[in-house]
Amino acid sequence: MTQTEPYIELYVRSMLPDGAGARQERVIDELDELERREEIAGYNVVVWGKQIAPESAAAATEAGRYICNRVAEFKQWALSNNVSLESFYQRTTVDSEATESASEAMVLPVMGLAEYDGAELAHVAPCTKGEDVHTITDRLDRLEAGDPSALEQRTATPISSD
Repeated sequence: MTQTEPYIELYVRSMLPDGAGARQERVIDELDELERREEIAGYNVVVWGKQIAPESAAAATEAGRYICNRVAEFKQWALSNNVSLESFYQRTTVDSEATESASEAMVLPVMGLAEYDGAELAHVAPCTKGEDVHTITDRLDRLEAGDPSALEQRTATPISSD
């Protein structure tokens, strides 16, 4: 099997809490360096909001469908790899004054990373396996060192999904 250079998608929140902007800039600088050194095939930064309600009008837009499809892809990857994405996104209830009802929304993380090997999703960060939290910085450090994902390193046999 030939090792291919991964392609990275970095998801960043548009309205940043204090301190998050500097962290995002450091990660983008690191991605620039990895790309320059040809450790990755390239990267794309995707800006998203704080949350999205899957049943909302916003979710029906092109940008909303893209986000919902990506989150669904991340969930499938997590199930296949026996990891949790609770550190990646959370659910909340959003009240609508117009309809006097509540709906469920996904709170999107300040920053998330998706690593692709060709068209296949290979890693999502942050994620949790057991007691171990695998952060974006952890994954970028491993890419820089030429190491496989810490998830792959701990798995003796491949996990198949049915």
